[in-house]
Amino acid sequence: MSYDPYSSYPYRRPPQHTPPSYDATYPWQPPAPPPEPARQRRPAQPALGHHSDLRILRSAHRWQRRTATLTALGYFTLFLILSAFAPSFMTSTVTDGLPTGLLLALLQIPVTWLAIALYEHTARRYVDPIADRIRKQSELDAKREAAR
Repeated sequence: MSYDPYSSYPYRRPPQHTPPSYDATYPWQPPAPPPEPARQRRPAQPALGHHSDLRILRSAHRWQRRTATLTALGYFTLFLILSAFAPSFMTSTVTDGLPTGLLLALLQIPVTWLAIALYEHTARRYVDPIADRIRKQSELDAKREAAR
């Protein structure tokens, strides 16, 4: 076992001499620019998570939900407001023995059916085609990824 005089605590090993690089030879020159990173090949189409069709689908679905909900709840709220603030109108008769309030209450069922029909119509016409297009695009993207 050999003795190392620099291994004890107060002493430090002297720095090793390294030869100067070529940059240090001419200090008046600006430093060399860093090498450019290797360019990666980007996919032809953006990834599905960043696709603008998803934003379109979300907004179409949001519009669809709001329209159907406001149709049903709006009519029900109107019925409640008329019941609370217009009792004379709600107790007036439309025909012999049929008060307006009862007629408006019975109309709540067709209005709810109308809201459901409106929801179905907007789903078939606006939302489903966008969802189908996104589904087909994601299948193509999955096949491209599997081929790589």
